[in-house]
Amino acid sequence: MSIRDLQQFTPGSYYYDVHDQLKNFVYRRQEEMFAIGDAARDALTAPEAVQVRQKAIREHFAASLGGLPPMGTPLEARTVGTVEGKGFHIEKIFFQSRPKHYVTANLYVPESLTGPRGAVLFLSGHHMEAKHVEEYQIICQYLVHAGLVVLAQDPIGQGERFSYYEAALSDTTVTWGVPEHEYAGRQCLPLGDAIARYFLHDAMRGVDYLMSRPEVDGNRIGVTGNSGGGTQTSLMMLGDPRIAAAAPTTFLMNRQTYMYTGGAQDAEQIWPGFTAKGFDHEDIVLAMAPKPVRALAVTSDFFPIEGTRRTVQRCRRIWELMGKAGDLDLVEDFSTHAYTRPLARAAAQFFSRHLLGEERIPDDSLIAPVPSSRLWCTQSGQVRGEIEGAEFVHEENLRRLEELKVARQSDPQQREKALAWLKESVLKDRKPCDLNPRFYVTGQAEDLDAEPAFWWSQEGLLGHGCLFRRFERRGQALPVTVAVWHDGVRAMDDRQEWIRAECASGRAVLVLDVAGSGGLAAAPLSATAPEDFYGVLHKLADDLFWLDDNLAALRTYDVLRALDMIAAWPGLDASDIRLYAHGREGVYGQFAALIDDRIRGIEVADGIGSYESWVGARHYNARSMKNIVLRGMLRYFDLPEMEK
Repeated sequence: MSIRDLQQFTPGSYYYDVHDQLKNFVYRRQEEMFAIGDAARDALTAPEAVQVRQKAIREHFAASLGGLPPMGTPLEARTVGTVEGKGFHIEKIFFQSRPKHYVTANLYVPESLTGPRGAVLFLSGHHMEAKHVEEYQIICQYLVHAGLVVLAQDPIGQGERFSYYEAALSDTTVTWGVPEHEYAGRQCLPLGDAIARYFLHDAMRGVDYLMSRPEVDGNRIGVTGNSGGGTQTSLMMLGDPRIAAAAPTTFLMNRQTYMYTGGAQDAEQIWPGFTAKGFDHEDIVLAMAPKPVRALAVTSDFFPIEGTRRTVQRCRRIWELMGKAGDLDLVEDFSTHAYTRPLARAAAQFFSRHLLGEERIPDDSLIAPVPSSRLWCTQSGQVRGEIEGAEFVHEENLRRLEELKVARQSDPQQREKALAWLKESVLKDRKPCDLNPRFYVTGQAEDLDAEPAFWWSQEGLLGHGCLFRRFERRGQALPVTVAVWHDGVRAMDDRQEWIRAECASGRAVLVLDVAGSGGLAAAPLSATAPEDFYGVLHKLADDLFWLDDNLAALRTYDVLRALDMIAAWPGLDASDIRLYAHGREGVYGQFAALIDDRIRGIEVADGIGSYESWVGARHYNARSMKNIVLRGMLRYFDLPEMEK
């Protein structure tokens, strides 16, 4: 038998189908919190109770995003051109949501205004052209023909705001939209932030801009958008109490039904700890009560219509309780994922009724989109292509990084606080259980005895590894080196030179599989490979963030349980355990060594080094990066600071 042959052995070969274990473990934990959330919402029987929950929703939500950037900075708004339409005109606008953060927007203004009136903030979904794509022009024109002022703005990474656009290339180095959001969003997480804080802040500054316009009544501002714009609309419903009416479109659902689709989500759609508090999409709606809300949906969406219907149906009684029955409803169109014309008409009807006091449904013949380039606020089509010093999320992260570093360095108790936080992060919500080890096959790989085994790391999750020792040392109680690297036992053949050298030194080697890797690899949920962008590990890492947990913390716990297993393994000396951490995923061993004195020494080879250097890098290797993120870690420590 060769080491390569041994790589094929897994618990699934003999005892357990392990490939859905991590998914089932995460799903069960979420199901528990969904049920707790339903029970808490069912207990709302008085308006005062609703108001208490609304306060809790808003406070937790803001904290989960890392708080918001300052709101009081000057907008420095300017109009750079005007496009005439039939019965309205469109102003091309710049404003700065934060200093040097330029938001490009189009303001649709009806003709013959007689005074301030209701307005709608339109937030774009994941179209490359964003505010000026034809689909979104159509919606804005329905709204303006209904008599509403409309501000349509580009989100981060779309329209004229590609963060990684390089004028010298006339192209981006990171793809626009979802990939860009994820790329910058990962770097927010070690800072304790979520990239949604910047989407929300930009939208709130859009409301500030509307309120600065003489045509707008600041007490009558609504918000709508679909897909990623539905996400941003939801962010506003949760985060900005100035919103008077909302029409979230092709996004509102519930997390349970979406969980079972197996789909991952965009970075700004991940709100850490939201599920851990029992919050769900019902709470997005409840945060608005009893203000008018119209959910807009299509029947063949990848956001399950069943979840949308359930959420709206369960929330209706809250509007009844608060004396506003009828101000919450759902309009559906028979379509795939889009903000369709029927939905646009329904939005115009809704907002004109509630923001103008007069229900209007514009004639379809009035809608006439213009060539998208006519709506550009820039000459080149990109802010970064022509405005010197323009900043994006990366620059915000650099500022946050420096602030946290200064705070850590000035704290004389930094190390103690860091160790306490790390231990709490790793151990929180774990359910200890008996190891119940299985030694399921033995073999010899040339001069090495090999013994795969598995055990229970925690309730519902197995640990697994393969132990090697020189055959001539049979019967001796050997010290152990635990090897932690990417893909565990599946990568042993590539590491056999190191394994043989370590065993030759008189030690046993335990090659460890952590949850979802190696012999415990998670089964794909789609055609996407498990470790690729939007693969199963991406999705489950995000699901753990919703639970205020991290895949990195869970896998670090697996390392700690392997130490328990060594104490139960015949022929091993548990008083001398060392650790070999190779590659970025060796960081689980580094974290374990910081909080468990049973690890007497650690060798790190080709590790991540510093999280600060990763977060501060404009470009980096993004593959599987979420697997090693401890959210909020840089508020307490970076790895070099913890070296003894």
